[in-house]
Amino acid sequence: MATTPDPSPTRPRTRGPLAVLVAVPLIVAFALWAFAWPAARTAPHDLPLGVAGPPAAVEQLTDQLHQHKGAFEVHRYDDEASARQAVRDREVYGAVVATASGPKMLTASAAGPVVAQLLTQVATRAAPEGTRARTEDVAPAPAADPRGAALSASVLPLALAGVAAGGLTVLLRLRGTPGVAALLGASALVGLAAAALADSWLGILTGNWWAEAAAFGLTVLAVSSTVAGLGTLLGAKGIGLGALLSVLLGNPWSGVSSAPEMLPEPLGVLGQLLPPGAGGTLLRGVGFFDGRAVDTPVLVLTVWAVLGLAAVTLGGLRAGRPESRQPDARRAPAVDRVPAG
Repeated sequence: MATTPDPSPTRPRTRGPLAVLVAVPLIVAFALWAFAWPAARTAPHDLPLGVAGPPAAVEQLTDQLHQHKGAFEVHRYDDEASARQAVRDREVYGAVVATASGPKMLTASAAGPVVAQLLTQVATRAAPEGTRARTEDVAPAPAADPRGAALSASVLPLALAGVAAGGLTVLLRLRGTPGVAALLGASALVGLAAAALADSWLGILTGNWWAEAAAFGLTVLAVSSTVAGLGTLLGAKGIGLGALLSVLLGNPWSGVSSAPEMLPEPLGVLGQLLPPGAGGTLLRGVGFFDGRAVDTPVLVLTVWAVLGLAAVTLGGLRAGRPESRQPDARRAPAVDRVPAG
């Protein structure tokens, strides 16, 4: 009797190439969208900017800034000293001070060289004809990294280190207390190594060394615990989801190369709610501004870390239950033995 060949073995051979042909272009398109869109649409969106001086002059400067629709969020200050302190406290990225000889722009390249350059251009346009715009950098970037390129480049390695630590924790089946200990230990060591490289060797950070090490470590812990927690709950798909949030979205949306307010909306806000963006803001705060305005990024990173560690702990509790270690009787029915003879 002739048998009909089963066509099922040929299906994987067809589905495999089709999956590659469809998945790879979609992934590339998604990555290009995530990275290229913010870079191509870099412009100020409600960028906090101070204005100080006599009321009449302040009103005139405010009207000039409002001509850039949606570009600046204007904060008014009584005098230059107040505006200068606001820049140093990271309330604003810069301030225009009305003086008898014309407007003076206070910038802070440590808060973002791209923003400082933009504000310098604004001051040049606002200067009366025939006069030269005056600018003063009240919080300069370190001489070792005047353009902020090295600091911007440090965010991606932190995200990758977190993904690697979290992924290894899942693959090695470290759950519960061993998993939490591994994540905490790896993050602390990465923080110390990163501070030694960025501060002691390269000099791209100039703040308190231990605060910088803690910022590095907390950023890695937020990423690694998120990846490990998702991986513990969802398996390999969870690791991929954690990498997606931290690398493909978190890195380009961090705003560390310019400023969150320079990204198209709402990417600036969303990026600060992800570990790389919060970590970059925290590093600027402890590295250049003596820890000012770091409450929000510390809170964001702590929430990610706590939720991820809780998921890893929950995975350990589930693995420790007796029913999880014993085979299910319903799935493995007993086989009756027939005595010999």
